[in-house]
Amino acid sequence: MWTYEKRLQFPVKITQTCPKTASLIISQFGGPDGELAASMRYLSQRYTMPCKEVGGLLTDIGTEELAHLEMICAIIYQLTKNLTPEQAKTAGFDAYYIDHTTALWPTAAAGVPFNACEFQSKGDAITDLHEDLAAEQKARTTYDNLIRIIENPEVREPLKFLRAREVVHFQRFGEALEKIKYKLDEKNFYYFNPEFDKQFVQNQK
Repeated sequence: MWTYEKRLQFPVKITQTCPKTASLIISQFGGPDGELAASMRYLSQRYTMPCKEVGGLLTDIGTEELAHLEMICAIIYQLTKNLTPEQAKTAGFDAYYIDHTTALWPTAAAGVPFNACEFQSKGDAITDLHEDLAAEQKARTTYDNLIRIIENPEVREPLKFLRAREVVHFQRFGEALEKIKYKLDEKNFYYFNPEFDKQFVQNQK
């Protein structure tokens, strides 16, 4: 169960229409390293995680990624608010405009639509946590790239906040991986899948 609070995790107040910037930031909505994929990844992986504490962490971070998704959507919406067809054409936003007007739709900056292949839920704690670590670093790199290109401080500040949270998530997943490895007996954790081969886990208790 979630309790929704009607405010953004970090304020987004953009006063200038800029569809070109929106077309870049949309990658963090529906791109391969975006917030939609992150939330689906962690909220799916949590069910089979053998350690309740780590499953709880995945729930917490997956929920926070939904808040980040909301921030990204707010940025895109505000950047395209009051958009004219002429502005869409000039900024190269016209193809998106034809299909969606200014509605929010998950896609990468390169135009590739979001699909479930953007994330994996493997059912193996070691495998999944390594994916999570890589996902947070890829998201951080994407935010780095956006911050380098975008000059508007009204856009940059929320992006800086989101980048900082990716770093924190990476650190938490690193701690979670060490907990899982310690729990599973370091000599054998690559030998079996602790989420499926439960007889091995029973023998090591």
